[in-house]
Amino acid sequence: MHSSLFNSRNASRLTAWLFWSAILGLFASCEKEVEIVPNELETQVVVEATIENGKPPIVYLTNSLGFFSTLSVDDLAKSFIRNALITVQDGAKTVTLKEYAIPMGTATFYYYSVDSSNPAQIMVGQLGASYRLNITIQGKNYTAQTTIPQVSRKMDSVWWTPAPSNPDTNKVVIFTKITDPKGFGNYVRYFTSVNDSAFLPGLNSVYDDQIIDGTTYDAQVYRGVDRNVEMDEDEFGYFKKGEKVDIKLCNIDKATFDFWRTWEQNQSNIGNPFGVPVKILSNLSDGAIGYFGGYASQVVRIQIPR
Repeated sequence: MHSSLFNSRNASRLTAWLFWSAILGLFASCEKEVEIVPNELETQVVVEATIENGKPPIVYLTNSLGFFSTLSVDDLAKSFIRNALITVQDGAKTVTLKEYAIPMGTATFYYYSVDSSNPAQIMVGQLGASYRLNITIQGKNYTAQTTIPQVSRKMDSVWWTPAPSNPDTNKVVIFTKITDPKGFGNYVRYFTSVNDSAFLPGLNSVYDDQIIDGTTYDAQVYRGVDRNVEMDEDEFGYFKKGEKVDIKLCNIDKATFDFWRTWEQNQSNIGNPFGVPVKILSNLSDGAIGYFGGYASQVVRIQIPR
């Protein structure tokens, strides 16, 4: 009796196992190996050009690199575009930019700016002024326009508090009180510098005034991010006691806002299987990628005591 029951159970299990094995085998036989080969896209000109109030225009020119390319310092150095003809116009004056070299270890990087040895070629950004950039590379022209707005969205004060719910008592957070004037269309981008280091943009660095138009509000200032190094999530956003922090809040035009808004959205979606592809908006003509942006900057410093 027991033996018969045992055998029938085993037989049922065996039948079920064979059934599901057949089903899985059927699906397995329907699988097809798919090899995706990305298209080889034509190399594009990449432009990062800025002009800030009180500072000369600066232009970096490179050729685009393949998404799956291995990237080294030497590869990046070789991507710089040399001997371009670049002019900047402000409506009253036109200056021709000079190429400069920056030795970086075994490699050399290049950028373009005004010829500081020639007074006739000096130009610095002015609040409320508009600028036109013209780039000629091997007979092909690329243009863009930008405006340095007035400093309208302002930081009224800055302060720090201990980092909430954090066992590390050395960490602090910084806040600023900002006043936004009435009327939509006040766009900003912010940067931070710690102990006189380079200014770095926030992870999400650009903001419009759709929600806060015409108000005074408190905003947390997150520490700027160096995207060339892996971010330590435990340290993200915090400052530390004893640090000297400069906060630069820049009013920008809509084209500059749109470029960085879409660029940062695109970056945040990399590696996210649920992310939506975002087209990066550029204000450059003729297929060049990147942007030409004007910055109206206000800098406020805070010394955090030890």
